[in-house]
Amino acid sequence: MSFVDIFAWIVLLVLAISAIVVIVVLGSLPGKIARRRNHPYAEAVTIAGWIGLIFVVFWPIALIWAYVDVPRAAPAAADWNDLRRRLSRAESELQIREAAE
Repeated sequence: MSFVDIFAWIVLLVLAISAIVVIVVLGSLPGKIARRRNHPYAEAVTIAGWIGLIFVVFWPIALIWAYVDVPRAAPAAADWNDLRRRLSRAESELQIREAAE
């Protein structure tokens, strides 16, 4: 084997390793972003990022999904009770003000 053959194999090996590193970084990027932002569906975003490497359309969707804030769930029953109490207090204060006028 000549020097050119050895150099060609080294270049081919470096290119193959670089391609593998790029694939791993791109596949894990949406999941890492989602975990860093404490996304409630971070695991699903991670899976979508890896599937996005096979079906290219899903990778940008996973990346966007990693940045989207999920709306919070409806308030719990205790929160509703607190809101009702505050509303009744505001209504009673309004009635007092109207009576004073």
